[in-house]
Amino acid sequence: MDMQEQQADRELDITAETCPMTFVRTRLALDRMLPGQVLRVRLKGAEPRANVPKTAREQGHAVLALDDQADGSTVLLLRKG
Repeated sequence: MDMQEQQADRELDITAETCPMTFVRTRLALDRMLPGQVLRVRLKGAEPRANVPKTAREQGHAVLALDDQADGSTVLLLRKG
């Protein structure tokens, strides 16, 4: 699925954050959302790219897409569980 086609209910840019704050910020955003809503997260770095989707899955959220961008960032789409 093209990342531009998927509508997100909320967007979060954590490219300046480091673990564990990357998931803390993501979790806080998800906590403010309704089940089924989609959060688009822009992150940067190997550790957040591995850990944020994994932790989100463990907490019952769905990873819809993980898309590496030309600028070195990654866009992650999560559906709140």
